[in-house]
Amino acid sequence: MDNAIKELYEVIVSRRQASEDGSYTGYLFREGLDKILKKVGEEASETIIAAKSLQAAERSAPDDVAALKDDFENEVCDLLYHLLVLLVDRGVPFEDVEAILSARSAKTGNLKQFKQVDKNS
Repeated sequence: MDNAIKELYEVIVSRRQASEDGSYTGYLFREGLDKILKKVGEEASETIIAAKSLQAAERSAPDDVAALKDDFENEVCDLLYHLLVLLVDRGVPFEDVEAILSARSAKTGNLKQFKQVDKNS
């Protein structure tokens, strides 16, 4: 799994270059940025819904948890795929994202301090 996302990124790059008929990835690139962004938004929403459904099942319907966990995992994969398509479309190398994630993983104690708002004013 350690290279699965990078390998998928490379497949997406190759599909953009080949743009084969019948390729969903090619279709997204032909449709352009607006279509890709629409799909990212849809998949993000579906991931949220799947996560909330899984949470509800964990609390009250244990028999449904396995199926809902599968649904959630698949929605996460759909979202990751469409985010990778977006990265390729915008010309962002996967290594750039890896470098940022690596730098962020080394951070500790970086919880943002939020301003206190006087709700009475």
